[in-house]
Amino acid sequence: MLISRPGPAAAGADLALLTLDFHHTHQLLDPAAQGMQSWEARITVGGTPVGSLEAMRDLYRQSDNLRERMADEQSFPAVVAAQLLDEEGHFTHEFEDFVDSASSLLVVDRLRMDDAFADPLIVAAVVAAVIDRLTDNYFTVVLPGKTACTDAGSVLLAEADALLSAEVFSDELQIIDDALAAPEEAAHRVRERLRSLARHGGPQAWDAEDEETSDWDEDGEELTARTAAVLRAALEELSEQAWQDVADMADAPLGRGEGRVLGLLPPVTVRQDRAWRRQMARCFDDLAADLARDGTVRPRCTGEEMALRLGIDRAGALLRNRPRLVAKKVAGLEEDRRDFDWDWYLDVLFEDHDVLMLFDACLDGIEDGTSEINQALGLAGPAPADWFSPFRPGQARDPGRGFRH
Repeated sequence: MLISRPGPAAAGADLALLTLDFHHTHQLLDPAAQGMQSWEARITVGGTPVGSLEAMRDLYRQSDNLRERMADEQSFPAVVAAQLLDEEGHFTHEFEDFVDSASSLLVVDRLRMDDAFADPLIVAAVVAAVIDRLTDNYFTVVLPGKTACTDAGSVLLAEADALLSAEVFSDELQIIDDALAAPEEAAHRVRERLRSLARHGGPQAWDAEDEETSDWDEDGEELTARTAAVLRAALEELSEQAWQDVADMADAPLGRGEGRVLGLLPPVTVRQDRAWRRQMARCFDDLAADLARDGTVRPRCTGEEMALRLGIDRAGALLRNRPRLVAKKVAGLEEDRRDFDWDWYLDVLFEDHDVLMLFDACLDGIEDGTSEINQALGLAGPAPADWFSPFRPGQARDPGRGFRH
C-alpha cells in the first residue's frame, strides 16, 4: 500500500512541530454529560492550526441508555449506536462476539486537515495519540467504514485506520479493540515511521509495508550537535552509577537486582573482579570524553560497544522522561532533522552486535573462543577478559590515561 508523503509545507522540521491541543467542556450538573463526553483535538504546527479531529467518549456504565444518548447526537454516533447497541442500551451479541471485552466506546469522527498535512500516516499518528489520551484497555474505538465516508476527511480517516490495525465490523464501521496487542504494535510502527519522515523528509512515495528507513549519505554517520550533547549526558550519568557500583560491589559477585549499571551487563560478567569493573566504568568516561572533545564517538573495543549501547538506551530514556534536562543540555545548539535518530546510530556506530548474544541464555558458553558455535560464527571479543582489547592496534587508547576514580 503506497501512501503519498505530505506536501512541501509538511516535510521535515514542520512534522516535528505537530502538536495536539485537547479541548473538552463539562457542564458539572448536566445529567446528559455523565454518559457522553465530546472532545476535540486541535492540530497545530508551531501554533498555526492545520486541522482538527473530534471524538466522543461514550461511557457505558455511566449512561441510562447509551443507545438513546448516542442517537440523539445524530450523524456518525447514531450509526454506531444502531449497530452496536440494542433498544435497551445494551451491547448487541454481534458486538460482544467481535471484541475481547465490550465496555465503553470512543467514537472518532469529523476530521479536518489542511492539504499539506492530509496524509494517512499523519492522521494515523493523530488518531493513535487521541486513543492514548482518551482510552484505556476497557474501551473499543469505533471509526468510519468505507460507506460512512461522506467527505474528504472521513475518507482520509478510513485510510489511516487501516494503518492502526482497525478491523471491519460492517460497511459503515471499523473497530480497534484497545485490549489487544496488535493495535498497540501498529500505533508504535506509525509513530516510528512518522519520526523517520520528520527526520529525513524527501519527495519519494512512502511504502507502508517497508520497515526500512531511508538511506543517508556518509555524513549521516556523524552525530548531530544536539544528539551528541544528550548522549554525552547519558554516558556521564552511567559513569557515575558505574563507579558507584564499583565502590559498592568491589570483587563480590553480583546478586539478582544488584548494580545499577553492572547489573545491566550480560550474565557472564557478574563474577568479574574490581579491576575488570573499573575498566568497564572507564569505558563510559572514554566515550564521554570523545564527545566532549569533538562531538564524535566510535567504540574501540567490546567494552566500549556495550557502554555506547547502554548510553544510547539511556539517552532515549532521557528524551522520554527528562525533557527539562534535555532542554538544558541542547540549549543554543542548532536543530537538525537527524537529531536523536538512535536506531540509525545503532546501525552505523558499531563494528557488529555480537556481544548482544551474551544476553541469550540459549547461547550459554558462546563467549568461549574454543566453543563450536563461537568458531562457527567467527565471533570476536565476547569473552569478558577480551572486552578491553582494541579491535585494531591503531585504535588503542593511551594506557597512561589512568582512571577517573
